[in-house]
Amino acid sequence: MMTVEPMFLDGKPFTAVTVKLPKTTLLVVSNDVGYIMCGALDVDLLNEKLADRNIISGRAVGVKTIQQLLSAPLEKVTDASLAYGWKAGMTGKDALLLLT
Repeated sequence: MMTVEPMFLDGKPFTAVTVKLPKTTLLVVSNDVGYIMCGALDVDLLNEKLADRNIISGRAVGVKTIQQLLSAPLEKVTDASLAYGWKAGMTGKDALLLLT
């Protein structure tokens, strides 16, 4: 099952996506600039193999819901996200709010 829902953080629009898979759930919150995702995100791949795309993204691990994803500290962020002030340890919500 997959759900796609609009959401607002401090009045700013984002999209929350939940994909239920066998034994795991993929979680993403995004806007037109970047996104945060659960531990399934391969930040190293984005930094190394797709560096020319300048993908703004961060990963939180151990989360099972969109609310946990927003509240959890980002374990790792892409190099391109540093230009927006993102850093490991900040919450997903705080990182997303820097995109708008």
